[in-house]
Amino acid sequence: MRIANHHSGFTLIELVITVAIVAILASVALPLNELTVQRGKEQDLRRALREIRESIDGYKQAWDDGRIQKRVGESGYPKRLEDLVEGIEDQKTPKKEKIYFLRRLPRDPLATDSNLTAAETWGKRSYASPPDEPKEGDDVFDVFSLAPGKGINGRLYREW
Repeated sequence: MRIANHHSGFTLIELVITVAIVAILASVALPLNELTVQRGKEQDLRRALREIRESIDGYKQAWDDGRIQKRVGESGYPKRLEDLVEGIEDQKTPKKEKIYFLRRLPRDPLATDSNLTAAETWGKRSYASPPDEPKEGDDVFDVFSLAPGKGINGRLYREW
C-alpha cells in the first residue's frame, strides 16, 4: 500500500513566473502614474494662470473705471502681484475702502523651491515688454511659469 505524499505550496518556477508577471504590470503602471501626476500639475497651472490673469484684468478694469487713483505715466496694471491680494483704496467709496482682487496668490504648481514666496514662483511681464521676450518692469501685465520643460501638449510651460 502506497501512502500519497502530497506537498502543498508553490514550486520555485511558479514563484519566479508570478514575480515576473507582477514586475511587468508594475513597469506598465509606473509611467501611467507619472503621466497622471503631470496632468494634475498642468491642470493646476492652467487654473492658477487663469485666476491671476483674471485678477490682473479686474485691476485694470477698476483703474479704467476710476476706482484706482491714476497717475501720469502709469499703465493701469498692478505694480506687484501682491497688490492683488493686499488690496487698493477704492477712490469711488467715501471711506476709501479697499478693493481686493484675489483672496490669496496661488503658487506655480511646477515650482520646486519651497523657500520662494508665491509671487517669486512666477515670471512677470510688464506692459512695456514684448510678448516674445517678457521682462519685468514697472508693472505686472502678465505672468508665466518659470518651470523648465514642456507640457503634455508639447508647448513650453513658459508659453502657456
